[in-house]
Amino acid sequence: MSEQNNNQDRRLLEVRDLRVSFFTPAGEVKAVGGISYDLNYDEVMGIVGESGSGKSVEAYSIIGLLQSPGKVIGGSITFEGQDVLAFSKEEMTSFRGSRVAMIFQNPMTCLNPVYTIGNQLVEALKAHDKSISMEGAKKRAMEMLELVGINNVAQRMRQYPHELSGGMRQRVMIAMGLICHPKLLIADEPTTALDVTIQAQILELMKELQKKTHMGIIFITHNLGVVAEICDKVCVMYAGRMVEQGPVNDIFYRPGHPYTVGLLRSMPRVDAESYERLIPIEGTPVDMLNPPEGCPFAPRCEHAMKICLKKMPPYVELGEGHRSACWLRVEEQKNGRPFGPGSAPERQGEDGGSNG
Repeated sequence: MSEQNNNQDRRLLEVRDLRVSFFTPAGEVKAVGGISYDLNYDEVMGIVGESGSGKSVEAYSIIGLLQSPGKVIGGSITFEGQDVLAFSKEEMTSFRGSRVAMIFQNPMTCLNPVYTIGNQLVEALKAHDKSISMEGAKKRAMEMLELVGINNVAQRMRQYPHELSGGMRQRVMIAMGLICHPKLLIADEPTTALDVTIQAQILELMKELQKKTHMGIIFITHNLGVVAEICDKVCVMYAGRMVEQGPVNDIFYRPGHPYTVGLLRSMPRVDAESYERLIPIEGTPVDMLNPPEGCPFAPRCEHAMKICLKKMPPYVELGEGHRSACWLRVEEQKNGRPFGPGSAPERQGEDGGSNG
């Protein structure tokens, strides 16, 4: 019982059965279809999936930035014991920035081109800390720029966004996100637009900052290499659903869902032989206006059975904190066969081939 209470104390964010839909003239698009997860203090969680899987939509729901016609239609979001969905407009504005912050993919769309970097950092701080003086705000802004590895901070404070490189602008965005010392940082593909060297520097920086500040981080990406570098645990999303969740090592070495296996097979590996080809995931993503009745990945899955097309699979526990929504795993447990490394790509064929 004490262990359960201890886990509760460490919990920063709880998302339960979150459902988000966009009500368009063509019909209802179920962008997020009932996802649940927990995030503890001092933990980095990766949310992985291809474009349109609902990764960013669920993040925008947490910080109240969901654009019309998007609407949270069910579920709950609890942050440090408070119901986020019940916040008033004023409470949400205060919550966003001071307790939770977000870094976006393209800093040029978030930084105002007609204001200096210093002006924007000071403005962000003063918006949440009314008691701070202009002098104190400038000092904190310069400290934050130094913290994210920017040199000549006095000069940078006077510069405009277009005068900085892409990597430098992303560092400014991280500084702006952290200036109010939030408990949770949501990073929405913050390294996608950067070259590989700068990408590695930004990831290293985020790891260092996380160790110093002990904040929780939700890292949204479609790059599994980035996930391996920075995350403690991973949620794999497909067509608005969480198909697999687990510790980062389990996801990489014991994947339990054919979609996760497909993602891993399509990722370049350093140890691969020169003649080895990447294996793409066949087929096209689901039409979210007309999603299938059963597992959303079934139309593209090489191991699909009849039940996969008709009924949504339940979550099956594969290990501590590791679960997957897949009928193949249900069959494995029913037949008493152990789940082991390598079973996902090879052994699934035994289940799927005969009934497919």
